[in-house]
Amino acid sequence: MEPEAPREVFAGRYLRVEVRNWGGGEWETVRRVGAAGVLPITPSGEVLLVRQYRPSIGAELTEIPAGLLDREGEDALGCAARELFEETGFRHAHIEFLGGYYSSAGFTDEYVHLFVARTEPEASGGPERGIRVVRRPLPEMVRAARAGRVRDAKTALALLMAEGRGLP
Repeated sequence: MEPEAPREVFAGRYLRVEVRNWGGGEWETVRRVGAAGVLPITPSGEVLLVRQYRPSIGAELTEIPAGLLDREGEDALGCAARELFEETGFRHAHIEFLGGYYSSAGFTDEYVHLFVARTEPEASGGPERGIRVVRRPLPEMVRAARAGRVRDAKTALALLMAEGRGLP
């Protein structure tokens, strides 16, 4: 059975909502630009996380630097490198693809690309306004992810994927 053509019911800056009839019911789908996140690891083996207020949950969250693929001509790797610098002030010495995931395929097509970066030893700038950089040993954060104490999915997944690659 094929779904009917979708009808757009909302269009915002970074997402659209479509409704379509399929299988006797209506399905709402959020169409959203993709995103990229990066797990930055310093030469001393610490991860750089960002703590910022997230209006959608009404609280601060500690997470890896990440952002939307919303710049003309910018690919996921470029987005990850840009967000690393903008959110932490650190530049990467080396960056590579870890993997990716659909954030919630039950209602959105958003795909998040994940990278791991080895950073330069020192920051070249400061974090964006409203962001506090948090430095933690990588093994400590991997244990926190394994114990379910990392509340942000992209951050937990990036930590576990990095561990799976044997990164110190």
